[in-house]
Amino acid sequence: MSTVTAVPIAPVKRSYVLWLIVGIVAAFAAAAALAFQGDDFLTRNARQKGVVTTASGLQYQVLTPGSGAKPTDSDVALVMYEGKLLDGTTFDKSQQPTPFPVTGVVKGFSEGLKLMPKGAKYRFWIKPELGYGAETKGPIPGNSTLVFDVELLDFLPEAVIRQMQQQQMMGGAMPGAAGPAAPGGR
Repeated sequence: MSTVTAVPIAPVKRSYVLWLIVGIVAAFAAAAALAFQGDDFLTRNARQKGVVTTASGLQYQVLTPGSGAKPTDSDVALVMYEGKLLDGTTFDKSQQPTPFPVTGVVKGFSEGLKLMPKGAKYRFWIKPELGYGAETKGPIPGNSTLVFDVELLDFLPEAVIRQMQQQQMMGGAMPGAAGPAAPGGR
């Protein structure tokens, strides 16, 4: 039988073991912090108080609650709004109440409008798939998350608006139609 030369290993001091354990715990903590920072904006935003995420991925927050009915796909909504990119750049802002057909806007904006009762003010975070996707639209780069502050002032069925427009057009075009009195009266 052959003998193997044995080299004795010196005992390890307890303080070295303690430092090794502290180092391992610190490495796990650093890895967890990096993993948390690696979340995209919408994942972090979903954890914020008051932010609701719908099944489609639209995120919204109620800034001012409204009351009453909510618009449907067949309505035209009258809104005040401001649209921004995540870096805070404003790409669009209404200067006065603006009418939008509920289905005539990007999917995320349409979905958000249908959640709002009259008089409400919401903030929407619209992921690219519910916005413009990879397409660049003017000042909006492709794959942008859009942030909108929207106030729903009122809404009417689109059919009612069309009827009002037809009446207005016919009223102005009909000969002999009663119009406003001329200054000074008749």
